[in-house]
Amino acid sequence: MNSNLFVTKRNGEKEPIDLEKIHRVIAWAAEGLEDVSVSQVELKSHIQFYDGIKTEDIHETIIKSAADLISEETPDYQYLSARLSVFHLRKKAYGQFEPPKLYEHVVNMVEAGKYDEHLLSDYTQAEFDQMEAYIDHSRDLNFSYAAMKQLEGKYLVQNRVTGEIYESAQFLYLLVAACLFAKYPVETRSGYVKGFYNAISTFKLSLPTPIMAGVRTPTRQFSSCVLIECGDSLDAINATTSSIVKYVSQRAGIGINAGRIRALGSTIRNGEAFHTGCIPFYKLFQTAVKSCSQGGVRGGAATLFYPLWHLEVKSLLVLKNNRGVEENRVRHLDYGVQFNKLMYQRLIKGGSITLFSPSDVPGLYDAFFADQNKFEQLYLQYEADDSIRKKCIKAIELFTLFAQERASTGRIYLQNVDHCNTHSPFDPLQAPIRQSNLCLEIALPTKPMNDVNDPEGEIALCTLSAFNLGALENLDELEGLADLAVRALDNLLDYQHYPIPAAHNATMGRRTLGIGVINYAYYLAKNGVYYSNGSANNLTHRTFEAIQYYLLKASNKLAQELGACPKFNETRLSQGILPIDTYKKSIDDVTNEPLHLDWETLRADIKEHGVRNSTVSALMPSETSSQISNATNGIEPPRGLISIKASKDGILKQVVPDYRNLKDKYELLWNIPNNEGYLQLVGIMQKFVDQTISANTNYDPAKFDGGKVPIKQILKDILTAYKLGVKTMYYHNTRDGANDSQIEVEDDDCAGGACKI
Repeated sequence: MNSNLFVTKRNGEKEPIDLEKIHRVIAWAAEGLEDVSVSQVELKSHIQFYDGIKTEDIHETIIKSAADLISEETPDYQYLSARLSVFHLRKKAYGQFEPPKLYEHVVNMVEAGKYDEHLLSDYTQAEFDQMEAYIDHSRDLNFSYAAMKQLEGKYLVQNRVTGEIYESAQFLYLLVAACLFAKYPVETRSGYVKGFYNAISTFKLSLPTPIMAGVRTPTRQFSSCVLIECGDSLDAINATTSSIVKYVSQRAGIGINAGRIRALGSTIRNGEAFHTGCIPFYKLFQTAVKSCSQGGVRGGAATLFYPLWHLEVKSLLVLKNNRGVEENRVRHLDYGVQFNKLMYQRLIKGGSITLFSPSDVPGLYDAFFADQNKFEQLYLQYEADDSIRKKCIKAIELFTLFAQERASTGRIYLQNVDHCNTHSPFDPLQAPIRQSNLCLEIALPTKPMNDVNDPEGEIALCTLSAFNLGALENLDELEGLADLAVRALDNLLDYQHYPIPAAHNATMGRRTLGIGVINYAYYLAKNGVYYSNGSANNLTHRTFEAIQYYLLKASNKLAQELGACPKFNETRLSQGILPIDTYKKSIDDVTNEPLHLDWETLRADIKEHGVRNSTVSALMPSETSSQISNATNGIEPPRGLISIKASKDGILKQVVPDYRNLKDKYELLWNIPNNEGYLQLVGIMQKFVDQTISANTNYDPAKFDGGKVPIKQILKDILTAYKLGVKTMYYHNTRDGANDSQIEVEDDDCAGGACKI
C-alpha cells in the first residue's frame, strides 16, 4: 500500500492519508466484538484508496469493506460496520464525534426550519437540560449495519437533495418522545418523556416510518394507513380521487373500497346511457395513486377492494395479469377480494355463485358487511328474481380463477368480511367494516364522501407501533409498555394535521390505534418452539392474551382520565362484549390454553368508563422498522439466518438476533413443510387482535409433484384460514429457486408502497 497518497479534506485542502488515524477508528469500532479483524477491514479498504480521495469517500469505503465481511461465520461485522457508520454520520452532522447539547441543537434546527417550532414554545431551556440527562448516546452503538442504513436513508432529518444529515439517532428518539407528550401537564410529562424515550431507544417498542421520520419536523401526518370508501356516483368517485392524491402526497399507504361502483352496462340517468363499469374508474384511482412522488423516491401504493359476487368479477380478478392489453388491465394497484360464509358454502357444496351489479340489488351490498343472515336472505331472493340482471358461475371456477391470479401475481389478497364484522370491536349494524388497507391488517369503519368536505364521510386512519417480543423479559412487562404506547399514539392523534374533514371526524370520533409485534420468529426460537408443529400454539395464546388485555386496560385507564372516545357507543365494547366472547371457537381445537388474566374486572371497568380508543391492536408487516431494532419482521419466519435486503440504499445484510446461541433454533421459511401450523398461529393471534393481521401463505413448488403448486392446495389453505377465523390474507409467496435470503424491501408499515417481500 502506497502511503504517499493524499486525501482531499472537506475544505478542499490536501494532506497525506493518516493510516494510523484510520487504524484507531477501526480498532475503536471493533472493541468487544467477536471474530472481527481490524487488519482485514484495513486491507479491503486500502486497496480502494486513490490519490486525492475525499475524506468522506475514505469513510464510506471503510464502512462498505466491513459490511461486505458480514457472514454466518463472522456476524459481528454487522456491528463493526454500524459503529463506523455512526462515527461517519456524526462527523457529517456535527463536524465531530461528540453530539452537541440538546437545547443548542434544537434551537439551531428550529431556526433552520428542520424541527417544529412548537418544541421551543412548549418546553423551557431548563426542561431541555433535564431531558439532556435522559439521553444515552452510547445506545447508537447497539444498531446493526442494516439499521444504520435505514436510519440514514429514511428516518434522520436531512436534505434529500444534497445528502446533508442534521441529527443522530438518540436526538430522534428523545424528540419524538418530547413531541408526543408536550401537552401533558408539566409536573407529569418529564416522566413519560423519559419512559417513552427509554422504551423506543432500547428497542422495546418499535415505531413505524411516518412517526420516526416525521414527528419533530414541521410535517404533521403520521398515520401509516388510510382507508377511503368510494360511493357509486361521479361526485363520490371524484371525492375519492382527490382524497387519494392528498394522502399519497403525505406518504400514507392507501386502501380503496370500490365495491359499490355499478357494473358495465348498468343504466344511468334513467336509461339515458349505459355505465362504463368499474375498470375506467380503477384506472383513475391508479393514476391518482401514482401522481405524487413519495420522498422523491417513488409513487404511492394502494390496495383496492371489491366483493367476489360483483357482476364484473371475472374481469376484475385478472386486472394485475401480465397478459391482455392496457385497456383491460390496471396493473399498478393491488387487489383485495371480499368473501363470506355463503361464498365458501357454495364452493364446498359444489354449487354456483351468482354475480350482481350492486346497483341492481338494493340492500345487498350493505348487508354483506352488516348482517350475514340478512345478506343470505336477500341473496337468495335476488337469485330467484328473473327480472334482475345476473350471471351464474360455478363456485369452483371462480375460486380457481382467484387462486390462479393470487399465485401468479402474489398480490391478489383476501378479506373475509363476515369475520371482520362478527369478531370486531365495532357493532356492525352501526359501524360496519367494509374494507382493509394496503397491507391487510386494518379493519375500520368507513363511509363514502360526496365531496372532499362532506361532514358525513368517514376516512379511517390507523396509527401504528409494535412491541418487540424478543426484548421482553416476561409478559408482565407488557403492562407498562402498553400504557406508554397507548398514551403516545393517542397524543399523536391530536398532534397531527388532517387534510380532509372526513379523516379528522372519523379519527376524533373513534381514536383508533393499531399496536402489533415484531421479532416473533426470534421469540419462538428463544423459547425453543416452532411454527410448524403446534409447539408454539400455547405460548402464542398466552402472549397475545397479555398484549390485548394490557392494551385494553391502558385505553380504559386513559378513558378514566380523559374520557372515552365519542363514538364508544358504536362499539361492542360498550355492550360489555370483548374479543374473548366473539372469536371463532374452532381455535379451541388447536390450543387448550386457558385465559390467565382478569377479563371480568376489565369488562366491568370498560362498561363503566369506556375506552379511549375503539381499536388498540393490529399485526402489520413492519419490514423496515423491524430492521431498526435488529429484529425479525412482524410475525414472519426469516428466509435465511442472514437476510440480504435490497433497498434504495443498496444491498444490506441482516443477521437474525442472537445468531450464535440460537442459529439451530430458528425455523426458516422454506424449511416449514406447509402453511397449516402458521395459519393455526395466525388464528390464535386473531382470537385476541381486534383489527386484523398481515398474514402470508408460502409455497415451494419443489415439494409438489411435477414442481407445480396444485390449486387444490391453495384452496385448502384458504378454507383452513377461514375455518380458523382468519380475517385477511396478504402475500402469496412462491419459492423461485433464487437465493432464499434475497428479500426485496420497498418501505414498511403500510406507508408508501410498502411491505413488499
